[in-house]
Amino acid sequence: MVNMPELQPGNSRSPVGVFDSGVGGLSVLRQLLRHLPHEDMVYLADSAWAPYGERSPEQIETRCLQIAGYLQQQHRIKALVVACNTATSQAVQQLRNRWPQLPLVGVEPAIKPAVALSRTGHVGIMATRGTVQSAKFARLVQDWGGACRIHAQACDGLALAIENALDGWPNPDGQTVRSLCLRYTDALRNDAIAAEQSANQAGHATGLGGIDVLVLGCTHYPFAGDLLQQIVGDAVQLLEPGEPVARQTRRLLLQHGLLSSPTPDARTGELTLLATSSPRRLQRAASQWLGISAAVTPINII
Repeated sequence: MVNMPELQPGNSRSPVGVFDSGVGGLSVLRQLLRHLPHEDMVYLADSAWAPYGERSPEQIETRCLQIAGYLQQQHRIKALVVACNTATSQAVQQLRNRWPQLPLVGVEPAIKPAVALSRTGHVGIMATRGTVQSAKFARLVQDWGGACRIHAQACDGLALAIENALDGWPNPDGQTVRSLCLRYTDALRNDAIAAEQSANQAGHATGLGGIDVLVLGCTHYPFAGDLLQQIVGDAVQLLEPGEPVARQTRRLLLQHGLLSSPTPDARTGELTLLATSSPRRLQRAASQWLGISAAVTPINII
């Protein structure tokens, strides 16, 4: 039975809660800290359950309800950012149904802006299997794909490999971040080439067989962004979700009267880091990726 406390009224001094299945959500936190420098933040890395993308929808929904309940009960958060594409696709509606008064922002693949940017009519998406196979993802493609051809690639093991690389650990299947990125970009390239050939279209000159915009549909993937850009070439634009999430969070806080301070001379917000497993990994990731030195508190959520 999931323990789901009633929502305590938030106020402008309460923190913003952010969670992901591991350290990947730091790519979203990076943008939140930039756009909302005066807000207190609580970041929870649910590393004990990582990766969400390889769990069932029912497991993900239950876990997200547990985490949201914990953050409200223990930290009295005033807003919640679900910094995980898989958790957003599988559980964000249930979270909204359970706590309708809580300002909530999810992460989803940037299909709409990608389609607007594409000149070749081919958009690639790298995401977890849980995201690619979700009904929410199918609706996004249907609603915003337009005349573009959407090439979606489930990237099994990539999020975990990115996390393991922080500790110098090999991926369970022996693959490295680079080898997985090569495998999945090759698959996207071949799919795009096949689509153009079947439509009797002339090939487009990009490193992804005609794909000119590549959506990073998992919050872990921006931390392999430099490598991916090197693989696909400069003719392919990479899109990550962090900045639009930060802008939407700011809009919701302002709309609900919860923005801590709109003045530029206000204090800098405090950051609390929590982890359900491997706290040193989160500490190392925050230092390496965000330049933040902060202690990580181990927690247990059941």
